Amino acid sequence: MTRLYVAGHRGMVGGAILRRLEKRRAAGERLDLVTRTHTELDLTDQAAVRAFFAAERPDVVILAAARVGGIHANSTYPAEFIYENLMIECNVIHQAFAAGVTRLLQLGSSCIYPRLAPQPVAEQALLTGPLEPTNEPYAVAKIAGIKLCESYSRQYGVDYRSVMPANLYGPGDNFHPDNGHVLPALIRRFDEAVRSGAEAVTIWGTGMPRREFLHVDDMAEASLFVLDLDRATYEANTQPMQSHINVGSGRDISILELAQLVARVTGFSGRIETDPTRHDGTPRKLMDVSRLRDMGWRAGIPLDRGVAETYRWFVDHRDAFRG
Repeated sequence: MTRLYVAGHRGMVGGAILRRLEKRRAAGERLDLVTRTHTELDLTDQAAVRAFFAAERPDVVILAAARVGGIHANSTYPAEFIYENLMIECNVIHQAFAAGVTRLLQLGSSCIYPRLAPQPVAEQALLTGPLEPTNEPYAVAKIAGIKLCESYSRQYGVDYRSVMPANLYGPGDNFHPDNGHVLPALIRRFDEAVRSGAEAVTIWGTGMPRREFLHVDDMAEASLFVLDLDRATYEANTQPMQSHINVGSGRDISILELAQLVARVTGFSGRIETDPTRHDGTPRKLMDVSRLRDMGWRAGIPLDRGVAETYRWFVDHRDAFRG
């Protein structure tokens, strides 16, 4: 029996991972799944996290808990983004080690890479240039998480791994019009425009930046794929000081093209206008996912299908996002 703790199981990614693990357990895999809500366990509280690990003694940890948001949220709350994410990573990773956990998977973000990194961005680009200023505090925290995992693995021989996803979306996302990531924010904005009869929708920035999007169910599958790799295979495809692995679809799209896709899915037929006074962020973020492909995993959910499914989920839960 494997006792597995999923930190952040109520978030979009953690929830998708937990659903997949529950299916495995239902199929006969011997899994004892451990979860805690934020009310039950504040991961920024060192003493609480220490007590939790001492009592629960999991065998494996998946760290999917994080403070996340789009450009507006990162720019507005930089202190919270760096502090909370650093505390979560430090507390969970160290206390996992102290409790004897030898296998851990940490989920990061593609924002760890330099703003003007060569495209597609390979894992080797980490720490080779300046970060995107609008999300630098969050990126610094996620880089620290990678280095924590690498350092504990190198010094103590544990097997702590990190995966860096492209922009994620899907059921359970944050659809706040200002603080959410670009895709869910667009879904909400266009849905409201359709229902109000608006003639135009304005998108932030020039619409020219290009982004890569990955459905959260693909991310959950990839995360468990990487976690399940035997150590020799994992280490043969990584480097001691760059041990993280990119996870993405390998395709990108401009923000304007994304808005046009969301307009089609939601049935909006009006004008799409841009607002160049808003930040564009990094000009392009496309992940080099050759490492993961060489190990045998590829994304399986096309963007158009994923956006349509996400929109249907949003409509079913629309009342929860009012205000």
